[in-house]
Amino acid sequence: MKRRNYSAHTVKNYLNRLKLFLGWLPVPVEAATSAYVKQYLDHLLEKHLAPKTINEYLLVIRSFYRYLNEEEGRDVESPTTRKMSLRMAKPLPRNVRQSELDLFFSVITNKRDRAMFMLMLRCGLRVEEVANLELGDIDYHCSQIMVRSGKGGKDRTTYFSTEAGSALAAYLHIRPRTKNTRIFLAEKGTFRGKPLSVRGIQKRMEHYSRQSRTSITCHRLRHTMATQLLNGGADIVTIQELLGHSEIELTMRYSRLSNLKTQHDYYRVMERLETQNDDTLAAEVPPIRN
Repeated sequence: MKRRNYSAHTVKNYLNRLKLFLGWLPVPVEAATSAYVKQYLDHLLEKHLAPKTINEYLLVIRSFYRYLNEEEGRDVESPTTRKMSLRMAKPLPRNVRQSELDLFFSVITNKRDRAMFMLMLRCGLRVEEVANLELGDIDYHCSQIMVRSGKGGKDRTTYFSTEAGSALAAYLHIRPRTKNTRIFLAEKGTFRGKPLSVRGIQKRMEHYSRQSRTSITCHRLRHTMATQLLNGGADIVTIQELLGHSEIELTMRYSRLSNLKTQHDYYRVMERLETQNDDTLAAEVPPIRN
């Protein structure tokens, strides 16, 4: 996985899921059959895991057996099949209403935390991208951020608004001087001064969501940025580049969510049609004679 340039976060998740499967498997790896994998999927369903999560476990198992064949030269048949994947719903991305955003940010007084979540909302950064952000990635002169090794190991450039730039500058002004180049650092405990982890950022998000009585998550802030851009008239390809989507189909989901743009297009066309109908009707009705 490292040779294929997977992120450390992805490698950790794969290994954890593989460890859970191998710990459950009651027979040697070579003796595993599709029946055992199906039993394991049932075991995960009983734990009320989401279909998307269960399919990710299945992908790990499939990848492991492919590794045994291609890397280790073991003649072991994979016990997984394509038909095992759970059917998944295709829900729309969930954005956040402005009233919820106002409540959420009203309870955040910590400058570090405000800067982190403002980067997600205004720049569309993923939580892993915020955690990995370094001082040299920020270009204040051009108001842009170089996102290095994003999802899929791809670099991209995104931009920050005045609001996000001000929040980031306010934190950098009080950030402790250290040789560590990561921007966001832990402020308390034994890890003080060390880079803040992905889970550490998520815990801060959960804390403020409870405090503000909202259901905001890190990824919902990213969804909100995309939806607001689309409602504001931004091109779908521009949004794809800013979010770092590899496929345009992923970005197109927001066009189904963007009610303001849909409303605008609907009423614009309807107004034109109804005006044309009124003119036609007026021309067809004969004048009334006394």
